[in-house]
Amino acid sequence: MSVSAAIFGLSGPRVTPEEAAFFRALDPWGFILFARNIESPDQVRVLTATLRDLVGRADAPILIDQEGGRVQRLGPPQWPRYPAGRVYGAIAEPGERAAITYLGGRLIAHDLHQLGINVDCLPVLDVPDPLGHEIIGDRAYAADPASVADLGRAAAEGLLDGGVLPVIKHIPGHGRARADSHLELPVVEAGVEDLEARDFRPFADLADMPLAMTAHVIYAAVDRLNPATTSPEVFQQVIRGRIGFDGLVMSDDLSMKALSGDFTARARDSLAAGCDVILHCNGDMAEMQAVAEGLGVLTGKSADRAAAALACIADGPDEFDPHEARARFDAAFDGAYAA
Repeated sequence: MSVSAAIFGLSGPRVTPEEAAFFRALDPWGFILFARNIESPDQVRVLTATLRDLVGRADAPILIDQEGGRVQRLGPPQWPRYPAGRVYGAIAEPGERAAITYLGGRLIAHDLHQLGINVDCLPVLDVPDPLGHEIIGDRAYAADPASVADLGRAAAEGLLDGGVLPVIKHIPGHGRARADSHLELPVVEAGVEDLEARDFRPFADLADMPLAMTAHVIYAAVDRLNPATTSPEVFQQVIRGRIGFDGLVMSDDLSMKALSGDFTARARDSLAAGCDVILHCNGDMAEMQAVAEGLGVLTGKSADRAAAALACIADGPDEFDPHEARARFDAAFDGAYAA
């Protein structure tokens, strides 16, 4: 069976018969979970095992957005809270700042690995702009690209050491966007040199990472018509060019309102532009069936990138004392995020 170049969400905490038939026939590369899919640790473990059984791949990627702050799908009382990126960036001592950011990533990886989740859509490498929309806001680690890159790498390495793949997002940078791409299409008018010095820099500094997620943002200096997700020019000139990222690129969610056209066209155009896999999150079966019409098989360089990404976590997590790590983490924040 050929793997489809897609990651899909599902409607609830258990796979429906219709979803099971769809996933079995289509064999998507991976799946993504949201709060609607989560009831308890045991239920999530059953769900992740069921999804992998449907596609017959024990290492099939199962993703989640577990950043901390306002973007955290697993939370109290069954899982601990984590701070938003800006909170890490506010730690006074630079060495401690990176160490605690690493520890946060490593603890999140421990939480996820126990559930069978092996990909986290973290770190956020967007550099916020004073005029930018608050959709990024405190999710950003800092206001300067060097600090964003440093803390983004710390979080990513914590995840990798815990056997979980990081996803750098939103390439090539969402920080200047003055609109929420969930609701409308942002247009960034900055010149390429300004973008390269600020927005692109954290992504270039972390170009060795295995996965990235696109921004549904128009960069008018490169392509005035198409957002990065569906722009061959942005892929060739910026993502694979100036940034130099050669890992697996996944689209942001195709159901976001920044994109136009039907779902078949959205999938087809994203893959044609340069996405290796597309992401569809909301679990709506009619939409997923339309997306499937625009999909291709994961093959060629895209298949190689997918295999290389999964190879990064093939050995599983390193040795780790979660109790000692949690105590140090909680002490760094005076218990503000204690379970």
